[in-house]
Amino acid sequence: MIYLKNTLLLFVFASLTMTACKNGQNSKKTTAENSEVYKGTASVSQGSATVLTQNIFNCDRGREAPIGTSTATDGSKWTVPAEVNFTDDSFPFASDLFNPCTKVEYITADEALAALDGTDIIEVDADGEVVTAYVFADNYFEMYINGIPVGKDNVPFTQFNSNIVRFKVKTPFTIAMKLVDWEENSGLGSESNRGKAFHPGDGGMVAVFKNAKNEIIATTNSNWKAQTYYTAPIKDLSCVSEEGVLRLSDNCSTEGSDDGTSYFALHWKTPVDWQSTNFDDSQWPNASEYTNEIIGVDNKSSYTNFTDIFDNSAADAQFIWSTNVILDNEVLVRYTVE
Repeated sequence: MIYLKNTLLLFVFASLTMTACKNGQNSKKTTAENSEVYKGTASVSQGSATVLTQNIFNCDRGREAPIGTSTATDGSKWTVPAEVNFTDDSFPFASDLFNPCTKVEYITADEALAALDGTDIIEVDADGEVVTAYVFADNYFEMYINGIPVGKDNVPFTQFNSNIVRFKVKTPFTIAMKLVDWEENSGLGSESNRGKAFHPGDGGMVAVFKNAKNEIIATTNSNWKAQTYYTAPIKDLSCVSEEGVLRLSDNCSTEGSDDGTSYFALHWKTPVDWQSTNFDDSQWPNASEYTNEIIGVDNKSSYTNFTDIFDNSAADAQFIWSTNVILDNEVLVRYTVE
């Protein structure tokens, strides 16, 4: 009886092991199978980008901010994490609100404003009024007003900073911003974090706009438009989908790993004149809102020093991004102030 019982147990164990192995093999798609699964509108790249610049900005205790080129399976080439104007001197830098990299760390917004001499104000309309924008971006932003560059983030990756952008404009005016969640592993949308070499980062941007009377005239919220143009890392292309203009990756894994070199990335071409007033963003999705807790800003002085601005009791600005604040790395947003 004991012999028969042991034999039966061994048979069951062997059967379960074979089934598990078979299921495990089926769950791991090859590169070719992944490519066949994907039916979306993006160009697909796989693996690390070719690094063109290892680091476009040096900051004590900051992460390197590389620029690279990924080649997609359709032969197209993509700058990752995005084509930016950080090294273009003709695109003005925003002013520091709080910046550990430059050691300009104001305690209040009033203190930061008092330090400005007016040469920072970009003229969009000569007969307009001065509008002041307060911006915290994880990680990088470029802002256009009616298609005119008015300010870019002065830290592309980390340490975490916040900015002031001032411009002279008449209402109505259109705000257009490029938002980038930078990557340490070029072309793979990831960084070393939480004990993993390839861990997806997260984005998020919050902004408040005030007129010359110090009145809030706009805040970031779900009334803004937001569309994604670079999504990574994608471990299995079957997890992504498109519903109309929505580019969805909410079914994709966001877990980190020690080897992400075979992961995929999705790239979409940014439209011509997306910054301009006349650009039709009516087909873009509305921005998604995220809480302070999800973005993780409660331990960042570049945000908490200015909660009276960003978390104003009468007009609380919301962190916004596309539908996936973790995997979407380049997002364009727009809003018209009436």
